[in-house]
Amino acid sequence: MAVTLSLVALFGLVLFFLLRSGSLTPGGAFTAAGFGFFLASTGAAGPINQMATALIDAIPNI
Repeated sequence: MAVTLSLVALFGLVLFFLLRSGSLTPGGAFTAAGFGFFLASTGAAGPINQMATALIDAIPNI
């Protein structure tokens, strides 16, 4: 749960800075957020979560 909240905060911060710098338009941000929301409700959500967990677990071993 803490990892999920951390990733949400990280991606939110990156999105904020992209919007602020003008690299991403509000429409593009809305589309990306919508894509992520709908992707989370598909069968791809499980493997994506497993991959993120594996990457986070591997970071201390580098």
